[in-house]
Amino acid sequence: MLNDLAELDTGRALSSDQPHSPQSLRKDGSRDALSTQLEVAENEHNYTGEAPTYRLYKQRFIGIAALSLLNLAAGMCWPWFGPISRSMTEEFGVTLDQVNWLGNIEACIYIPGSLLTPVLVRRIGLRRTCEIGAVSLLLSAWIRYSGTPRSLTTDQAYGLLMLGQFFSSVAQPIFQVIGPTYSESWFDLKGRTTATMVTAIANPIGGALGQLLSPLVGDTRQSVLILGIICTVAAPAVFFIGAAPPTPPTFAGSKVKKSMSELFMALLGRERRAEDGMTVRERLDFLIIFLLFGFLVGVTNAFAVVAGQIFEPMGYSEDTSGLMGAALLLSGIVAAIVTAPLSDRVFTNHLALTVKVLVPPVAAAWLSLIWAVRPNNEGAIFAIMVIIGVCSIPLLPIGLELGCEVTRNADASAALLWAMGNAACVMFILVQGALRAGPDGSPPLNMRRGLIFSGTFIMVIAAVSILLRGKQVRKELDRAKNQEQQVAHAPS
Repeated sequence: MLNDLAELDTGRALSSDQPHSPQSLRKDGSRDALSTQLEVAENEHNYTGEAPTYRLYKQRFIGIAALSLLNLAAGMCWPWFGPISRSMTEEFGVTLDQVNWLGNIEACIYIPGSLLTPVLVRRIGLRRTCEIGAVSLLLSAWIRYSGTPRSLTTDQAYGLLMLGQFFSSVAQPIFQVIGPTYSESWFDLKGRTTATMVTAIANPIGGALGQLLSPLVGDTRQSVLILGIICTVAAPAVFFIGAAPPTPPTFAGSKVKKSMSELFMALLGRERRAEDGMTVRERLDFLIIFLLFGFLVGVTNAFAVVAGQIFEPMGYSEDTSGLMGAALLLSGIVAAIVTAPLSDRVFTNHLALTVKVLVPPVAAAWLSLIWAVRPNNEGAIFAIMVIIGVCSIPLLPIGLELGCEVTRNADASAALLWAMGNAACVMFILVQGALRAGPDGSPPLNMRRGLIFSGTFIMVIAAVSILLRGKQVRKELDRAKNQEQQVAHAPS
């Protein structure tokens, strides 16, 4: 009801003839986003006659843990076959490119799935959308396992494996895209970035565990069974995810979630309402975040899928290949756990600066793999994996939060960022597969040209980080409303 009244009053305010204050006008005569949204919030307060009340609930921790567990299980499915790609070709009679497509299909389905998730959240709610993801995760587990009997032909087995991967690729975007929306709905300014971090890194944690476990739990058929059991155990966690708290934690959490179409209109400068608008600078910032987030996520996910094909021609075992990929993800996860609370409480106003500091070493590390991937060089490769992980994984929650800040649209911005990451992943996998050396290479089937492509591409993309400003308008608005609440409820 408050939101409906606010929208009515907003319309009145926008149609009034009252002059705007000089501070709210830019040089071109237009109003900045913060001033517009502050006026909308003030109109809401004046219309209701009451200062807003915000509250936190302990249930938020149970929900974030459940969402993270589901995200972790879904994250295992994508790179599961990467470290055992050679064994897959021997036991199932498929090619390396077919094994790659067990990962590619996740990225391809992820793109429309991520764009559809905000629509589902608006129409059926956060909880029901998560239930769709949990059912898809269960279906993926046992359809995939139904393709393991030796009595099946190669085509039959591969078809069932692909169908299972299809359903897991339905689940994965749901649990990833919902993360920033859940944190905005349940957490305040002191915990929002940390909550986003927890859900964001749950997926790479799953990827790291997947790379570690898949070559260690038996042959490829036993490996698929273990993955099915993990997904089945995780699925009931969906019942612990709440739709929304009775009282919101912040002003941003109290607003009706915006649609994907509203974000597209804002990016084009054709927003329907003034409070939905974005400045030219904010549109440029979102484009920069879009490119950096997308290609850094894409190259990391692609690496998880083709890790075995990169390292095994150089004489490294499947176990070692899995450990190298896991070193990247696990070191990054530790770094994200340490840095996310700092982003919430210490560097809370410097997220864009953090991006500018972390992106260059990530790009340099990807480039250095061109020379580091050679026989008997485990120490250097592991060191590079740790550098990439420590600098890139903490960028996940920062990128997602910055996307929310410049757009004021948590659902749609997260969907676009994750969609770009998966589109980039498909590109990297296909290009690196096409650049794989032939049987007459030295060594045969090496991926050196693929590493040259990914390293130089990331170096070029990293250069745009210097242009990022990333003004945190959403946070400034929340702070203004929090101060208003404190003044209104202070003892007289």
